[in-house]
Amino acid sequence: MYVAHLSLADFRNYPSVELPLEAGVTAFVGPNGQGKTNLVEAIGYLASLGSHRVATDAPLVRLGAERAVIRGDVVRDNRHALIELEITPGKANRARLNRSPVSRPREVLGILRTVLFAPEDLALVKGDPDTRRRFIDDLITQRAPRLAGVRSDYDRVLRQRNTLLKTAGPARRGGSSSEGALRTLDTWDSHLARIGSELLSARLRTLAELRPLVAKAYANVSPGQEEARVDYKSALPIDDPTPAVLAEAILAAVVERRADELQRGVSLIGPHRDDLVLNLGPFPAKGYASHGESWSYALALRLAAYDLLGADGGEPVLVLDDVFAELDTQRRSRLATLVSGAEQVLVTAAVPADVPEQLAGARFDVSEGEVRGV
Repeated sequence: MYVAHLSLADFRNYPSVELPLEAGVTAFVGPNGQGKTNLVEAIGYLASLGSHRVATDAPLVRLGAERAVIRGDVVRDNRHALIELEITPGKANRARLNRSPVSRPREVLGILRTVLFAPEDLALVKGDPDTRRRFIDDLITQRAPRLAGVRSDYDRVLRQRNTLLKTAGPARRGGSSSEGALRTLDTWDSHLARIGSELLSARLRTLAELRPLVAKAYANVSPGQEEARVDYKSALPIDDPTPAVLAEAILAAVVERRADELQRGVSLIGPHRDDLVLNLGPFPAKGYASHGESWSYALALRLAAYDLLGADGGEPVLVLDDVFAELDTQRRSRLATLVSGAEQVLVTAAVPADVPEQLAGARFDVSEGEVRGV
């Protein structure tokens, strides 16, 4: 799998870009702030319908423009697929596949798969649980695109249930304005359990496959160090990962915590409260790992995701965004060797010397919104 052509219109700092690409390694080189990351961000958006840098779409549209357009020609098994996404802040985005409109943008998910490693990924180890939850949820969505709908439904149910909890709390304490909220809360409990159990089951199944790949990747990046292990942390008893059993566990826990939820006005049970626990040997990586070990762990998570997606069929595009400047010489060399055989590797770097010799290939210089082949 690789991207053969990228077209941008009013995306970030680019009024227009037509960028021919090939399989193998391509490096985008130029000073910081010139638009290198914007190019790989666009490719990531084609794969995930989201940015690894911002939570909303508004910053993706060039200042003064009404909308941005990303087009990508994706080659998979010698067949071409043209994905087109139109991003309009404040309105529903639109998508086309092979120039034909699709009813919802998420219908193009799964055509292109990418694994992106960027400096922000240090937060996978050192940051808050929501960063790790997004990592596993993005991975399960790439493996099974229908789960994008499950994630969206769960977010909707969670918002509605939290609203009910905020209004039902005063009613439970004798208020008169929102007593109906208490009578409808049981229905939303069932929705939360049903949809949440499907999301949780997918996380657990994927983590079971990912765990040995993380250990292997960490050992390759940092040989001779402690073993890396990923575990799942939940307030629920997880003895059986099937959705039906998990739904019962969620409902039981909700009943047990109902008083606390009404008091606080927020949902305290469900996959939105869970975390991935990253360990190095007997210790948690967060708080114990050195800076270099944290980088190695973040790399191992991305490399493991890459291996898992590749095992599903269709090797993903690997994106290394300004990574090598952050690594010491040994880790830089090991990473370059590990990824050099990938079908397509896209690298961004401030200077040519930041691209390891093992990743020699095509190169584009990026400066002031212009992309020029070298």
